[in-house]
Amino acid sequence: MESIDPLEQTLHTARALVLADLAAGQVAAADVVSMVEDSVVQRRWWVEQWPEGAEFVAGLVAQDVQDALLETYGRWPLCPACGSGDPHALDVEPELGPDPHWVCHKAGVKVAAVGSLGTATGGTSPS
Repeated sequence: MESIDPLEQTLHTARALVLADLAAGQVAAADVVSMVEDSVVQRRWWVEQWPEGAEFVAGLVAQDVQDALLETYGRWPLCPACGSGDPHALDVEPELGPDPHWVCHKAGVKVAAVGSLGTATGGTSPS
């Protein structure tokens, strides 16, 4: 039985996490999904050059998609933690590190891990 290449597994996981966050914000339109795919293609090359960076890929894909969306769609993801004031986007932290999270700098809080925005924005709530 053939095992899945660790690089492909890393990229597949990054894609799935970012798509989950996009779906949580109801932003997963076809053109947005293609932004994710474009980022995954670019990050495949990047991680082939620097295999030690594999654990950073999910955060980088999230940032790539966030940047691409800013040009066409607007700020994403909007902060669910701040109920008042101007709508503002969350940032990915660390910018280059393992275990990336969406963070609100205004409130100084970690909102959710990349891939878990649905739980932070009320997409799924415990009963």
